[in-house]
Amino acid sequence: MVPIQAKLRVRMSQADAHYGGNLVDGARLLALFGDLATELLVRHDGDEGLFRAYDAVEFLAPVHAGDYVEAEGEIVKVGATSRAMRFEARKVIAPRPDVSDSAAEVLATPVVVCRATGTCVVPREKQRLAR
Repeated sequence: MVPIQAKLRVRMSQADAHYGGNLVDGARLLALFGDLATELLVRHDGDEGLFRAYDAVEFLAPVHAGDYVEAEGEIVKVGATSRAMRFEARKVIAPRPDVSDSAAEVLATPVVVCRATGTCVVPREKQRLAR
């Protein structure tokens, strides 16, 4: 199977901050994974399909408003209707309020903030692309 991958990068906004200290809710990262899953299914099957379940989710580091997060996903196993996927999100740019109110820094080593695995389903009758 040729790997099918998708990637996106977003800046967490003040509207994403849900807790004290401008901490972003972990559900925001899962929403990014959901967007990646949709793109992966469209690329593989020509249909958005449905996210059935997460098998595992690990929140590994905090994300704050102003952080740039790069998320990647890939299909790792294909069944008749199921698609097993793996996701990872990394913080790649972080604000530097200690320097100034508009300073930011590209991180020399991205920080893995979340990993997850899950399964999506595309009913046979909606699969349009031949594999």
